[in-house]
Amino acid sequence: MPTPSNPVDHSAPPSTGSPDVTRLRDRLPPVLCVVAGMVDVISFVSLKLFTAHVTGNLVVIAALLVRGGPPNLAPILAVPVFILAVGGVWVIARRLNKRGPALARPLLLVQFLLLACVLIVAVVYHPSANPHGMTAGVAAMIAVSAMACQFALLQLAIPGAPSTAVMTGNLTKTTILLLDTLSGSGPVMERARRQLKKTTQLVLGFFGGCLIGAAAVSWFGEWAWSFPVLLAAVAVAVP
Repeated sequence: MPTPSNPVDHSAPPSTGSPDVTRLRDRLPPVLCVVAGMVDVISFVSLKLFTAHVTGNLVVIAALLVRGGPPNLAPILAVPVFILAVGGVWVIARRLNKRGPALARPLLLVQFLLLACVLIVAVVYHPSANPHGMTAGVAAMIAVSAMACQFALLQLAIPGAPSTAVMTGNLTKTTILLLDTLSGSGPVMERARRQLKKTTQLVLGFFGGCLIGAAAVSWFGEWAWSFPVLLAAVAVAVP
């Protein structure tokens, strides 16, 4: 049993093939894809910022540096906030000295609490009324931190888990697996079919989350944040 003086090495865990980790790798990412889709579309529509895609924020920063224009602090702050949040999750994981499902649950709880904070700020202060205001920036940075927690917990607790927010790689893999399934035969085709089912769940889960989030913003306004909060609470129970 690890001790505080001999912390778990999260960079190369030896038990990635254990039944518990395998089940968690199958069950948790589809749920988190829906959460990420909802958070990303709600934050984009109401706060004018992609909170789950650091890539887009880097593009905005580069464009501002080269072309100038009116400053928008939210995408600039999102990158260092994301880095700090990932570092914070790493510190929590080191302190807990756990791995697999035992580590996933407390980190999922952290994500739930962060999203609950976004909901509280949104309902009390209505940041969508001024997407470039300070309150909107605070809500956006908390949402960025929640997504950073999601990225980090997958890396730390479920090594080898697929991305739950960046769908480019998942969509590419789904396309290749579909072609393998249609052209292959025997064990190769069967293996490709099993993997295709998993990647399809991720892509459809994220897109479904986007649709739910967009509809929630239209119908419920600031209360749309309650949808990812509720699903994040469900995710805590998955491990």
